Amino acid sequence: MNPAQPAPLLPARVAGLVSRLPQWPPSAVLCAGLNLLFLPTLDAETKKRLMRRIVAIEVSDAGLDCRVSLSPLGFLPALRSTPEVTIRACAWDYYRLARRLEDPDTLFFSRRLAIEGDTELGLLVKNALDAIDWTRLTGRLGPVIERLRRLAESRMRGNKPPLDQRGGIYR
Repeated sequence: MNPAQPAPLLPARVAGLVSRLPQWPPSAVLCAGLNLLFLPTLDAETKKRLMRRIVAIEVSDAGLDCRVSLSPLGFLPALRSTPEVTIRACAWDYYRLARRLEDPDTLFFSRRLAIEGDTELGLLVKNALDAIDWTRLTGRLGPVIERLRRLAESRMRGNKPPLDQRGGIYR
């Protein structure tokens, strides 16, 4: 995908629903994922530099603002706390970063990935996240992500995949 080409956005119905969620559920889900996939990869120095720092991960097209902080227990939601750094992108760009289909620096310089606030902390988080091999996801999450990928790619081509009676995707 050309970085100058706009990324596909979440369907309006999905974004409208997700944006109504309170801050806690998506932040808790993000913390669970970070504790499972990210925390074990961090070295002692990186953990020390992240300890008790507030990081906001915003998904711009979903209206999500997840705030997390590393504690001695692991990552925990940091609700109602002012973030020291905010990392913002659309869901599609986060997906492409996680699958290593896009380079974070390319997205940053094309203004599709924003880092605001404490730049040093933002770069620490970006580099640590970039070191994770997200393609090794197992269990039920892998097929869900693959289904979402197919949906987004079909929307980019202008196709709308068939929906079942409950509004889910058949493929």
